[in-house]
Amino acid sequence: MGMWIGRNRKARVTYGFDDIALVPGDMTINSNEVDTSFQLDSKDSSRGPHKIRVPILASAMDGVVDVRFAIEMGKLGGVAVLNLEGVQTRYKSPEEVLDKIVNASKEEATHLLQRIYTEPIQEDLIAARIKEIKDAGVLAAVSSIPQRAERFGAIAQEAGADIFVVQSTVSTVRHISSEYKTLDLASFCRRMRIPVIIGNCVTYSVTVELMQSGPAAVLVGVGPGAACTTRGVLGLGVPQVTATVDCAAARDYYLKQSGRYIPIITDGGMSKGGDICKAFACGADAVMIGSAFARAKEAPGKGCHWGMATPHANLPRGTRIRVGVTGSLKQIIFGPAELDDGSQNLMGALATCMGSVGKRTIREFQETEIIIAPAIKTEGKVFQTIQGVGMGK
Repeated sequence: MGMWIGRNRKARVTYGFDDIALVPGDMTINSNEVDTSFQLDSKDSSRGPHKIRVPILASAMDGVVDVRFAIEMGKLGGVAVLNLEGVQTRYKSPEEVLDKIVNASKEEATHLLQRIYTEPIQEDLIAARIKEIKDAGVLAAVSSIPQRAERFGAIAQEAGADIFVVQSTVSTVRHISSEYKTLDLASFCRRMRIPVIIGNCVTYSVTVELMQSGPAAVLVGVGPGAACTTRGVLGLGVPQVTATVDCAAARDYYLKQSGRYIPIITDGGMSKGGDICKAFACGADAVMIGSAFARAKEAPGKGCHWGMATPHANLPRGTRIRVGVTGSLKQIIFGPAELDDGSQNLMGALATCMGSVGKRTIREFQETEIIIAPAIKTEGKVFQTIQGVGMGK
């Protein structure tokens, strides 16, 4: 497997969303009759699993998710993840801080972010933000890096959080450090009374090991996000099609070995409905996106967002980008779409694609025929490209 890249060295060929296409099915289904929901274990037998109607999670990015956005997302049937290490937990009035970030020049943006994120996290704000979300009657999902997961996880679940995400650039069970205590993922997942999602990973073997530690789901993706610069700074990453297929194979192997189905969530690299559809067809149970939601009127970044590693004091691995405000969150998720580029009515795109390939559920959709098709976005689209409309933008 793989190709020679030089003497005695082979490399695998891998694929991203632009490299593939989905083949229409032998039968088709009314898009109003497909089931796009997915389930996440709640760890509460009396309550049963969380059935989430919109399988598109909003990323834990400060330009995308605040309390207001999380509430609106929840009311629409989805889940937005609040970053417990962001401006929402460092500042009692984060709006002023967000305005400074949004209005900074591109030359000063990263340095400004580094300064802003040196403000200490206020633990009382963690509980307060979660309570605000819960008071609205929707699921409260929050995230932190592994080094703070023990402390913040305890605070979060006591405050009523429903889902806790442990997220880092690259997650492994076997993390070695002599400078700080590493998080025992298996022990952490076992002790938490709420479901834990772990990320991020891109390989079969790591996914299996992460699943053996007992999470409710695993995030897939290293460096594909629109605001992430990890692939340029560190040279790390696997294109999302290959990463999703490999991690889905690990999920299916783990199911056979343990009898437990642990969903995988493809995280990053998707801005249009077509990309999201391809992620599910490659094996995802849900997806996580940031830039598409940063365009919503409800997003705190006012059309801007930045990677979670952008404020890193020594090695920033993200940048602030402007995507503009194009419509309401409801429009972006459910339509009606006013744009022709696939960035609005994402659920409509998913349901229509599922119907077109003849699949009633996400699990069935994961078996869709996939072809390698590098011409799929350019074939016959010369006028769109010249005029800068539709797929030519």
